[in-house]
Amino acid sequence: MQQTEKHREYWRRNLQITAVLLAIWFVVTYVMAYFAIPLAEINFFGWPLSFYMAAQGSLIIYVIIIWFYARYMRKLDLEYGVDEGDEA
Repeated sequence: MQQTEKHREYWRRNLQITAVLLAIWFVVTYVMAYFAIPLAEINFFGWPLSFYMAAQGSLIIYVIIIWFYARYMRKLDLEYGVDEGDEA
């Protein structure tokens, strides 16, 4: 199957946004946990930042990542004409 330049551009943009969002996920999941002790010195709404990120902050960021990816990919699909249309 021959891929056109349009297909390559679509997948390049798809992989770029995926890489950026995975980097954010990595920072929130692993880097924040690695630096938990220094982050505990920072207060956020009266709680240590490391505790807040473990309890709620990371979950909020995960939901935002999912929301942003779905919105971005919907726009990209429409732009490149690969959307599935309205599914009922």
